[in-house]
Amino acid sequence: QVQLVESGGGLVQAGGSLRLSCAVSGWTASTYNMGWFRRVSGKEREFVAAVTWNNDATNYADSVKGRFTVSGSNAKNTVYLQMNSLKPEDTAVYYCAAATDWPPIRWKPYWGRGTQVTVSS
Repeated sequence: QVQLVESGGGLVQAGGSLRLSCAVSGWTASTYNMGWFRRVSGKEREFVAAVTWNNDATNYADSVKGRFTVSGSNAKNTVYLQMNSLKPEDTAVYYCAAATDWPPIRWKPYWGRGTQVTVSS
């Protein structure tokens, strides 16, 4: 059974940092490329960042370039999102996801519960 469990969210002041984690089970880490999405209530889920299964390439939304860093650990079957210089507009529920291609276009329909990130001004 495939499971994605996100953690690490919280409340932080603008300019602060958070590190999100996504623990993957049900497949081996090298099966898919991994990424992060976020959703603000009432809006569509939007792409944030992605990394290849072997960490040799990354892809970021323009809104987070230079502030967020995505990485993965095959040994731990975990993908991370380091978020620095956070802004109030980064407030959202963050989800991880698996992609079958690169650049990531085809996303598997597996979603965890997400982790809430709230950035105060």
